[in-house]
Amino acid sequence: MPGGYKSYEGTDPYSVGDIPEIDFLLITHDHYDHLDYESIKHLKSKVKAVVCGLGVGEHFEYWGYSPEIIIESDWHESIRIDENIILHTETARHFSGRNFSRNKSLWMSYVVETPSLKIYIGGDSGYGSHFKEIGKKHGFFDLVILENGQYNEMWKAMHMFPEEVLRAAKDLNAKRVFPVHSAKFTLAFHHWKEPLETISEINIKPEYNLPLVTPLIGQPVILNNTNQQFSKWWQDVK
Repeated sequence: MPGGYKSYEGTDPYSVGDIPEIDFLLITHDHYDHLDYESIKHLKSKVKAVVCGLGVGEHFEYWGYSPEIIIESDWHESIRIDENIILHTETARHFSGRNFSRNKSLWMSYVVETPSLKIYIGGDSGYGSHFKEIGKKHGFFDLVILENGQYNEMWKAMHMFPEEVLRAAKDLNAKRVFPVHSAKFTLAFHHWKEPLETISEINIKPEYNLPLVTPLIGQPVILNNTNQQFSKWWQDVK
């Protein structure tokens, strides 16, 4: 429960113990719901390398991770993972901080590029021109993972509303959209399934009409299958 937030009933059918070995752990920023001390501590023996923004690595070092496996990066850099995978670090419109300390580390998004796939991992971000710039730079994406949840007019610069998620996906030239960041913790004032309901309704508009990736917890996502279908499972849940 990062930062003391309670998770919704039914969202914890798994634990850190169920997660297999992690070759590269990507951290977009150091907020509690993205960098949870208890989870990171229990994952320590499973993580082979950590990639994070400048300043975030000190959390891992303080929690006992070897500095040798921590890769800190600035925006607009490329990291060769192996002969087939390149990781590009990109911008986001957000902020960082824990407790009373703010913006002493870098927040970011990632592009995972292989010979056959390009995936964008957006982290947390408000809508902005950076999506179009990243889309132009990388051409297109087979899948974009974008935050869709915990939004409010009071902090609209930091989190996207559902229609902005679809706009960002268009800017990124996305073939499929995976909306995340909802249905786990109550951080905003909307109902837990409102983001999924709203993005599904708006996506009917002809200017969007993008394939949405909305799996149940534990349901595999086939990365190279743009025709994979997902049910609107949230309709049957309170």
